[in-house]
Amino acid sequence: MDRTTQLTAPRTGITTSLRTSGTPAHSSGPPSPPGPDGVTRTGALVYDPAGTAGSLHLRAARVLNGNWTGTSTVPSRGLYPHQWSWDSAFISIGLRHLSPLRAQTELETLLGAQWGDGRIPHIVFNPSVPLDAYFPSPDFWRSSTAGRAAGAPRTVQTSGIVQPPVHALAAWLVHQADPGLSRARGFLTRAYPRLAAWHRYLLHRRDLGGGGLASVVHPWEQGMDNSPCWDAPLSRITPAPARSFRRADLDHGSAEDRPTDLDYGRYVRLATDYRDGGYADGAGEFAVEDPAFNALLIASEHALAHIAQELGAAGTARHARAERLTAALVDRLWDPAEGMFFCRDVYGGEESGALEAVRGSRSGALGAERSKRSGALETEHRSRSGARGSERRSQTGAHEADHRSQSSALGAERRSPRGALIPERGVAGLIPLLLPALPRDIAATLVRTASGPHFGLGDSTRLAPSYDLTGDAFDPHRYWRGPAWFNTNWLLERGLRLHGEQTRADGLRAALLDTADESGFAEYVDPYDGEACGALGFSWTAALTLDLLHAPEGADQFAPHPGHDTFDRAHSASAYGNARAYMFETGAKGGDRG
Repeated sequence: MDRTTQLTAPRTGITTSLRTSGTPAHSSGPPSPPGPDGVTRTGALVYDPAGTAGSLHLRAARVLNGNWTGTSTVPSRGLYPHQWSWDSAFISIGLRHLSPLRAQTELETLLGAQWGDGRIPHIVFNPSVPLDAYFPSPDFWRSSTAGRAAGAPRTVQTSGIVQPPVHALAAWLVHQADPGLSRARGFLTRAYPRLAAWHRYLLHRRDLGGGGLASVVHPWEQGMDNSPCWDAPLSRITPAPARSFRRADLDHGSAEDRPTDLDYGRYVRLATDYRDGGYADGAGEFAVEDPAFNALLIASEHALAHIAQELGAAGTARHARAERLTAALVDRLWDPAEGMFFCRDVYGGEESGALEAVRGSRSGALGAERSKRSGALETEHRSRSGARGSERRSQTGAHEADHRSQSSALGAERRSPRGALIPERGVAGLIPLLLPALPRDIAATLVRTASGPHFGLGDSTRLAPSYDLTGDAFDPHRYWRGPAWFNTNWLLERGLRLHGEQTRADGLRAALLDTADESGFAEYVDPYDGEACGALGFSWTAALTLDLLHAPEGADQFAPHPGHDTFDRAHSASAYGNARAYMFETGAKGGDRG
């Protein structure tokens, strides 16, 4: 299969055994009704692929059941008691192996909170959770009032910022887990326009640097909240007074492992200013083009092309857009001398010193890399004029006018023509390995960087750390400043496999499974020894463990799971299983929403 198809191919490939109360696995007798945790009244297992009560499969499934609210899955009951955007995308990828229905519901709940301008908020708040259980809480974001001009929903409270766009990729993988169910429920038919609006928002409203890439306007949006990559642009932000907020995160974790009060004050200031500006994009002091955020947008654009084809439309324009974005990513963020992608501070000054010399010397190498691309891709990339690509000329008049007004508000004096690369090596700079159109020499260089002294993958570390092992800010336990995370390593495993690095991918897969097992599905771990950090029983760790367990080494084939029907019956029998409870707010009759 070609690389684009491989990127969006299902990862399943093993058959599972179904165990029911009082009924051996080989029996044809009827199962007793399962409870909400996937276990029957007598305690026998409903879903146990490995056939043993303590199997990694079953324990991962129990984590997801324990964190299920009926309409979505919280990342962690204590530390993160609401629905998070990119968490739900990763969670649905794992849930599809247990219950395609529940995986669809997970994404439908999130998409049901989408704003009118297309943004998918990074938090959907559960109204039954006390306000002081998490900060910033709904009364901080004031989405229904402060976000009114941007089309914030009136019936649900959300945050006003976003998170990485993994959603279309997740939706396509969830569809593939049970195409019959997906088509019967109209899952993709209803999800597609919302996902398309989400991508339009990022490509048009968030192209703050004018080079075709989406910018994040807050570190929380990129997902790697406390990365040293944000230190330079954050240094320009005056922090909010410590007395103006209370950090609920310190109730659940050690201060030594969490962001500092100074950093948190800057996070709060940025969020406050964004809120008070009506969540208008382009007016703030923080805008960064991040390689991981944009790589996930490109991967999801490829997936959206497959969804369009499934619905009977041509996906060629979306594949072409994904390839243009890949070219822009290489043009603006790739540094061949350093062998990885860097973040770009849109409002920063020009590069100086070593980075300036590197940027000045890279044109020849980049030209050689670019010449290897297909003629159509190169022609499309050359035809872009300044900040306007062909895809931006096709947007509606309202979006075009809005974007022009935002650009005018920024003012040319507020940014250099290209901004400045941030010379910090974060794991985000390796995530573009996920892209099928990435030039082969760049992919090979990324593999060498991942396994070299800065990340030590397959050598000195179990899992790729979130930040440069040799960097001055490296800390193996502090949030996103060194620990290893399961979602970034899952993405790297997929990228390695995509580009033919099967042995390395198999080794990373084994390390992920071992570490998830030994750490109790920890939120993140010490990259050297796998010591658990953060919350235990973390949902995306359990979900991505399930995805890896359903993907034998080197396999990318789809096989149905005998456990689906029973798990779905348990879901459908619950108080939340009525399809009418999940109606999308689209005016269409029938269908589900969360």
